[in-house]
Amino acid sequence: MAAAVVGFYVVAILAIAGLRWIDPPTTSVQIERRLEAWRTHKRYQKRYQFVPASRISADLRHAVVAAEDTRFAEHSGFDWVEVRKVLEQDLEKGKLGRGGSTISQQLVKNLFLTTSRSMIRKGVEFTLTPLVELILGKDRILELYLNVIEWGPGVYGAEAASRYWYNLPAARVDREQAARLAGVIPAPRRRRPDRMDGYSAIILTRMKQMGW
Repeated sequence: MAAAVVGFYVVAILAIAGLRWIDPPTTSVQIERRLEAWRTHKRYQKRYQFVPASRISADLRHAVVAAEDTRFAEHSGFDWVEVRKVLEQDLEKGKLGRGGSTISQQLVKNLFLTTSRSMIRKGVEFTLTPLVELILGKDRILELYLNVIEWGPGVYGAEAASRYWYNLPAARVDREQAARLAGVIPAPRRRRPDRMDGYSAIILTRMKQMGW
């Protein structure tokens, strides 16, 4: 067991180092979805095209940060302000709610873990996130995140999402479309951009408050 854990971390650290220059051909969550489809005998079509950040519109980059991690540029992997806020809300409700994960934490989950919620997964995420911050840096973290996250059934990354939902390349997504796409991220297999009226308005307000 100990050897397996050590082996996992060695592979993960080497993979993180390689991700400074290499774009991932797949991720742990993408593999999870394919296995899930195979196990349930459901049709599965993967859409995934990695593009550099320069080919993703500034509006979409900004909308995602505004929606998912407003203090992304300031924290070192963990947003303790948000964590405290989430814990206070959970205590008030008497149950566990949303996770309050940063973009860096979500990237670790997508690359190396699964969507299942457990203390073990959170523990691994907690130990790998500082390494991702240290080795990759903010620009590469955001570029990877925008390219690998789920944005619909079998849809991964900004380029595939923009083409799937709007029949446009990611570089041509406008401000309104960007906010609607960002609104899908928390529940990508249930939400649709055209139903994100309320949340997209909140995201647009946050973008303006952040100077975008």
